[in-house]
Amino acid sequence: MRQRGYRGARTSRRRGRAEGVMGVEAHATNERVTGRTWTVRLDPVGRGRADVRVSCSRPACAARVLPSAAVGRTAAVEHLKAHLRAGPAPRPLAYCACRADECHTHIRPAGPRERPAPWRCGGPVVLAVITDREGRWWQVMECCSRCAAAHPTAKIAATAPAPDRPAPADASRSATAPTPTVSAFGPHFSHTGSGDAAPHEVPAPRAERPERPERPERPERPARPTRKRARRGRIAQRFVPYELRPVSLRDELTELGEAFRAYQQRAEPDLALLADLHARKAKAFGAWADVSADTGLRREAERAEQAAATARLQHLHRIGEAPEGEGPAVARLLPAPVQWDHARAVLAHVAGHAPLPGPEARLLVLLVTLRTAHSGTGNLVGQDLKGLPLPEPEHLVERLVESGWLRIAGTAEELMASRPENPTRVDVPSLTPDESDPGPFTFGRKMRPKLSGWAQRVVGEKKLRKARTTAEARLLALALATGADGEGRLGPGGQGLDLGSLSSWCAVGPGELPELVDRLTAADWLAEAAVTDTLLTGRLTERVLPLGCPLT
Repeated sequence: MRQRGYRGARTSRRRGRAEGVMGVEAHATNERVTGRTWTVRLDPVGRGRADVRVSCSRPACAARVLPSAAVGRTAAVEHLKAHLRAGPAPRPLAYCACRADECHTHIRPAGPRERPAPWRCGGPVVLAVITDREGRWWQVMECCSRCAAAHPTAKIAATAPAPDRPAPADASRSATAPTPTVSAFGPHFSHTGSGDAAPHEVPAPRAERPERPERPERPERPARPTRKRARRGRIAQRFVPYELRPVSLRDELTELGEAFRAYQQRAEPDLALLADLHARKAKAFGAWADVSADTGLRREAERAEQAAATARLQHLHRIGEAPEGEGPAVARLLPAPVQWDHARAVLAHVAGHAPLPGPEARLLVLLVTLRTAHSGTGNLVGQDLKGLPLPEPEHLVERLVESGWLRIAGTAEELMASRPENPTRVDVPSLTPDESDPGPFTFGRKMRPKLSGWAQRVVGEKKLRKARTTAEARLLALALATGADGEGRLGPGGQGLDLGSLSSWCAVGPGELPELVDRLTAADWLAEAAVTDTLLTGRLTERVLPLGCPLT
């Protein structure tokens, strides 16, 4: 019986300890929760249709069908903004939403055989909006600012305030501290303020203290001059020691810690600045390791050097440039800036000297100008004209000949029937140079076929042909290809292009431009396009960036 009682008591004690440990673990796991995430998508309704479907991953949001991609993209962005305005702010104690993936997507190995460096989350919790380059989905993620900075397209929508520090344990312990009492069974402890005392308990008597005689007042001593104490820095969860020498190294580590903490409070990430901070940290920790002979500091310096290389690479990819020794980030058909300037010069000349009105005549004049730009003379075959979206190309050639702008060897019918082995010679008198007039263009004989091939690739692009876009849509594609920056954003600095200039170049009214924009968006030429009263904003899709001539 005694053995059985002893075992039962031991089992109950073990069960009590297990329940206590489970309670502590449950309390610890309830302190932080996984970050929220949801996605707004823009999908086509059907093949060959212009209308799109806008859907949200939140259960209470119903999908909507809108007539065009531009309207759907605007509605998707407004829906996302409404969620951000109405939803709660980011929680300071939330884990990163990407924590389940252990942030493997944020770290790229330096070489094919090197393992990725471990990723450490840090900074305040933010609501980051991530989108793809084509503008087909937008994802809101509750994560730390460091993970948000690792995404090339992330934009910070809100930042959580700093979490309140818990009250010191001594204060809570003193509020419930037991007071000693004396009972019939000896001294024990009972909490104060709990009602009447238990039976057989009498509060312990307090000994009366004798009154102390008053001490005479001491004369005031002169105040000692205070010495200015050096700042005690903190960086990477390490305190910079006061006795660290040289003093310049101690000051550099202190300033670096303050700079990192200030960067974590930024609303928008700056990967170039972050790369510079990590490079300074690698150099400073290397010097610190040399002084103190600490291998942990040496490993920290190596990790900082890897973080600097990763942040710098992410910055170059974000701005569309290539690292040293890797060639251009985008393999463009016209790689040199001088070629981009010549392409814009040809488009400007055709816009100001087209002999006939209408977008079809403008497109044909551009093709003939690029074939005869250097000497005023060139060759054409029937396939060149049949590949353009012209309803009556033969009649249009005859109109150009009647206006005197074009001369052909033979008739328009013979030109349409000519083949590559027997091309038709064409002349443009206004482009023929002489002693008094060298011509409107300054590029040489080898540059002309490059510009002509570029224009043919843009006008005859595969998806534009499959969508059977008209001449004005292809003229707009040419204008956008020469009016975007290195990242594909329209206009200088992504500010947009003037609608008046675009409508004049396409030979259409300003009211017809939104329909052309929708056609290019459906053909995967434009993304995030928005038409206002005066500007067209958006960016070229990644698919057509090689055909672009960036603004310099």
